[in-house]
Amino acid sequence: MSKRRPYVRPMDGWFKRDPFFIEYMAHEGTAVFVWLFALEMLAGLWALAAGEAAWAGFAAWLASLPGLVVNALILAMLLYHGVSWFLIMPRTLPPVRVGGRRVAGSTISAVGLASMLVASVAVVGFFCLLANGGQG
Repeated sequence: MSKRRPYVRPMDGWFKRDPFFIEYMAHEGTAVFVWLFALEMLAGLWALAAGEAAWAGFAAWLASLPGLVVNALILAMLLYHGVSWFLIMPRTLPPVRVGGRRVAGSTISAVGLASMLVASVAVVGFFCLLANGGQG
């Protein structure tokens, strides 16, 4: 009986071999910032429920230089996360067919990006309307 060593596939740097993997790993890495934003929103809800003083402290932190820097970084990463999601989507979906014809990947990405833009404008508009007390 021979003593053969089993083949062990090298795992060092596997994601560097293909540009798709690099893009995918960058996309997945920005999910940490989605989590941080969710935690920040939960902290804001907690401060709102805790009373006026807690809310004022939270709002003051948001308006401070560290708060603005953190939120600017989170915004940039969330934008990258959203855009990269719609750019990766055609490669991760099974073929989409409409009327028997295959939909182009660029169309899928464009529709997703446009939807993200419309939803973002709607949310900002809603909060601007709320901030003005419903006065157009």
